[in-house]
Amino acid sequence: MTIDKEVTIYTAPGCPWCRRTKDYLAQKGFSYLEHNVARDRAKADEIIEKSGQTGVPVIIIGGQIVIGFNQDRLDSLLSREDRV
Repeated sequence: MTIDKEVTIYTAPGCPWCRRTKDYLAQKGFSYLEHNVARDRAKADEIIEKSGQTGVPVIIIGGQIVIGFNQDRLDSLLSREDRV
């Protein structure tokens, strides 16, 4: 059984990589908090400040930022034993 870890994803409607990331996280059994940057300007500004990126998806796992759908990086961060 997968233990939930703090996962946040910044997305936009119609973004195929956002959908793929969300599907992948669900497939792996991880829940996540989603922020739609097209609807929430404050969240859009927040992710630009945190990552320097305007594109989505941007995923934050335990404080570590993943830009775009990067399966290897996601797997690495999601499988770390020291994550809560």
